[in-house]
Amino acid sequence: MPGIRPYSIRQKLTWMNMLVSGAALLLACMALAGYELADFRQTLERRLSTQAQIVGTSSVTALLFNDPAAARNTLSALRAAPNVMSAAIYTAAGVVFAVYSRDGRGGGVPGQAVTPAGTEEHRFTSDQLILTRAIGFQGKNIGTVRIQSDLHEFNDRLLRYTGIVGMVLAASLLAAFLLSSVFQKATARPIMQLAETARVVSREKKYSVRAPVTGNADEIAVLITAFNEMLEQIQERDTALQAAHNELEASVERRTAQLEAVNRELESFTYSVAHDLRAPLRHIQGFAEALREDCANTLDPTALGYVSRVVDSTRRMDQLINDLLGLAQVGRQEMHFRPIELKNLVEDVAREVAEECPGRNIQWHIGELPVVDGDPGLIQLALYNLLSNAVKYTSPRDPAIIDVGTKRDDGERVIFVRDNGVGFNMKYAHKLFGVFERLHRREDFEGTGVGLATVQRIIHKHSGRIWAEAEIDRGATFLFTLEPRA
Repeated sequence: MPGIRPYSIRQKLTWMNMLVSGAALLLACMALAGYELADFRQTLERRLSTQAQIVGTSSVTALLFNDPAAARNTLSALRAAPNVMSAAIYTAAGVVFAVYSRDGRGGGVPGQAVTPAGTEEHRFTSDQLILTRAIGFQGKNIGTVRIQSDLHEFNDRLLRYTGIVGMVLAASLLAAFLLSSVFQKATARPIMQLAETARVVSREKKYSVRAPVTGNADEIAVLITAFNEMLEQIQERDTALQAAHNELEASVERRTAQLEAVNRELESFTYSVAHDLRAPLRHIQGFAEALREDCANTLDPTALGYVSRVVDSTRRMDQLINDLLGLAQVGRQEMHFRPIELKNLVEDVAREVAEECPGRNIQWHIGELPVVDGDPGLIQLALYNLLSNAVKYTSPRDPAIIDVGTKRDDGERVIFVRDNGVGFNMKYAHKLFGVFERLHRREDFEGTGVGLATVQRIIHKHSGRIWAEAEIDRGATFLFTLEPRA
């Protein structure tokens, strides 16, 4: 029932008790009053029938001897019945023979049809009871008596019963209200206390509270016990979870400290190794170049070839050390985000890459590119590696065509770098971004195998993705995503 939803269970129980008690009592009183009024109505009919029978018997002589005065005297005896309004005696032909009226004017008695001998009829109207009885003598109908009675007595009794029912109902409802107020403590109070406990637990997340136990053995006591047991289990789990959380935080702090220490040691080791490797490497490279320049006339071609290989190898090793240091620096470098006009940056990098390979016929197609949020230095490094990679693998092509632009992939904006180079087999695409992984021979294309790994690390630091699509001898496309400017 929508009308009782806002009320508390205490109020609902009170209203329920009062309504049930009131409804039961009202039905009982109405049944009793209805029975009493029906019985009283039958009593009125019997009493009026008796009066009509007495009047009819007393009027036989007057009718036989045509003595209206005697009949009127007989009717005047009805003055002793205050409920009789009027009465009349009719002849067998239905003609008025004698009339009685309580007001003495004799009005209100209409003509009466003949009634068969030995019969009696009664009829209730809104305010009267009308009874008609045949007057018989020796089996013949010699006349009719008709009596009209008011219903004041009946109405008075109806009013008294209504008043009694109202008073009894009011007293019963008051008693039901008082008894409900007393007895509801055993039912409503534990439920209200349970509800308050549930509110405290929900609002404050305080699982140490408990609902008061009633000590009874009813369903409410079972519910409270089950609720308290549930709170106890939750408290135990919460305590265990908090302990595990604290232990995990302490473990994370220890591991973080260990990782930071390892990173510091690794950084120190990296720079130390790089420094220690570069010094003898440069010595080897310098002496080898000096030997090639100073002793070129005294060395045979095979020896000169060996010296050239030493110089090339030391140069590649120096580049490899530089690339590895750059890759390590990308992982440690702090990010400084700001808006980047990507098209301007691509154009600058493309000019720089083109200057490094003079004489090449390279066609650059740079489309509209978005403004992104990122670290300008890292994004420039990633673009440099991608464009250098495209220039390197298009070296057999004339012209080399390199496209840079954007497209939509499942509603996501994707930036791509496409070339018409030698491509690669997609079967080995999973190795593409690994350190030192190469999909082509070193004799065909130079490189250390670190550039694309550096690009992937930069894109991942910007919360983006990078992947590649290619076909052998039909070029390759590198695609990546960057967060758009907020």
